[in-house]
Amino acid sequence: QVQLVESGGGLVQPGGSLRLSCAASGFTFRAYAMSWYRQAPGKERELVAAISSAGGSTNYANSMKGRFTISRDNAKNTVYLQMNSLKPEDTAVYYCNARGPYAYWGQGTQVTVSS
Repeated sequence: QVQLVESGGGLVQPGGSLRLSCAASGFTFRAYAMSWYRQAPGKERELVAAISSAGGSTNYANSMKGRFTISRDNAKNTVYLQMNSLKPEDTAVYYCNARGPYAYWGQGTQVTVSS
């Protein structure tokens, strides 16, 4: 059974940091590119960051460049999103996505940036 389980979300003050994790199981993790998406209330889901299957290539949405870092550990079947200098507009549900022969989604983790 394929599972993507996100964790690490929560409430943080503006300027703070969070590290999201996505633990994968049930498929060959190292064969899949991984991404983080987010969806704020009333808005469409948008790409946050993506990383290639081996981890050698990453890309970011413009508004996240320099603040967010995506990484992966293929030995642990886990992808991470380090988020620094968080802003209220980063408030959203963050989703993990696996893209390869098939596409898989996690259930999401809430990130709220507020004072």
